[in-house]
Formats: sequence, C-alpha cells, structure tokens
Amino acid sequence: MASTVVRSSPLPLWAQIADDLRRRLLAGEFEQRFPTDEELTGYYAVSRQTAREAVRHLTAEGLVVRERGRGSSVTPPVLEQPLHSLYSLASTVRASGLAERSDVLAAERRPVPLEVAEQLGVGTGVEVVFIERLRFAGDEPIARDRSWLPAPQAAGLLDADLTSGGLYELLASHCSVRITGGWERIRPVVPDPTDQRLLRLPPAVAAFSVERLVLAGDTAIEWRTSLIRGDRYSMVTQWPDGTQLAPDRRG
Repeated sequence: MASTVVRSSPLPLWAQIADDLRRRLLAGEFEQRFPTDEELTGYYAVSRQTAREAVRHLTAEGLVVRERGRGSSVTPPVLEQPLHSLYSLASTVRASGLAERSDVLAAERRPVPLEVAEQLGVGTGVEVVFIERLRFAGDEPIARDRSWLPAPQAAGLLDADLTSGGLYELLASHCSVRITGGWERIRPVVPDPTDQRLLRLPPAVAAFSVERLVLAGDTAIEWRTSLIRGDRYSMVTQWPDGTQLAPDRRG
C-alpha cells in the first residue's frame, strides 16, 4: 500500500499520518500488532520525530497505548451501552463485532441471603437459583455477574447452556418467563484485589458496580450485582428532542 502523505498539503505531515493511521485502526488493520516507529518512518518516508508525533496524538485520543520497552499497541475497543431501555451485555458485545462467551463460576440452588430476599420479596433462607458468570468480550473478561432468581420461575436455567447468550433470552426459552421491567443503580468503585485479578484490570482502573432488579409483571424475577470494567465499557444516555432542564429547587 502506498503512503498517503501529500507533502504539498498545508496539513502537517504528522497530522496526515495520524489521520491515515486512525482510518486504518478503525478498519481493523492493526488487530495483531501496531507498527514500530522504524516501520512508520520507512512507510511514510518521514523522520522518526514526525512518526512519533503522529503516534503521540493517537495515544492522547486513547486509540494507542505506548509502553516503555514494548512499543505501541492498539487500545481494545470500548463497548458503549445505551441506557434508555433494558439491555443485554451479550447483545452489546456481539453488536461490537467481538465474540461473546461466559465462564460459569456457579449455577446452583442455595439459600437466599437476607439482603437479596428483601429485593426478591421471598422469605429468608428460601432456596433460590444462583448463577455467577465471568463475561468475556473476545479474549478479555469484561464483567462479573451474580444473579439470584426465585426457583419456581427460574429452575429451568440450571439445565441451560450458560456459557453464552443473555440470561433473559434463556429465561424466555427455558422457563417461559419474559421480562417486562425493572431498574438498576450504577456507581463507580475501586475493585478489591480478587476482582481486579479476575477481570484482569490494570492498576488504578475503576469499575462500574451495577445493581439490577428485574420484573416479570409484578413478580421480582432477578436480583443481579455486576462488576464491569471501567476501561472497556461506557454507558451512554440520550435526551429526546424538547428536553428541558428541571427547575433548580436548591435555593
């Protein structure tokens, strides 16, 4: 492939190189490895300083990571999740073009904890279905989910293949339960060392803690706690046309 640098252009050489590299990155050209400074210098026929300036701008944009002694590498894509409706992490991963799978850490009946019993509206110590999964986007873990579900409605999940797909798809196909509503609470947290290792989180990277209650009609059908990598996931909301600021009543 010929270099796209145009030396007569008013755009600086480093900016032209950054634009070309950005285009090639987004097209998936550097999935295996990112070129070295020497390779960029030869390909674009520019000085090493010019090549490094282009890569520096890509690094500032979060598209490339430069590590001392290891060169540059492509930053894994960040999954964007709209928040305007009930969503599935499995669908979000698949929509990004990545392979979706789960490691099943637990799938069993167990006595319900007190705080979960209150959310599900069941008696303390009643046996519920507990499912814990480590969710993957491609080869990287993206989230750890823990779900508690009432056994009369969800026992069929214990016979399902939980290594891929969303739990709500499986509830519909194996338990004839269809989700109709619910709510969730999201907050940033610093994961403990165990979760940091499980999710392969880099040092000093936070995670999203998500609590979710899901309903089927008037029945609480799932209480879920999730821990999602903050460096690989973002949550996006959109305001409809005509949205106005609520009055500020703080005085």
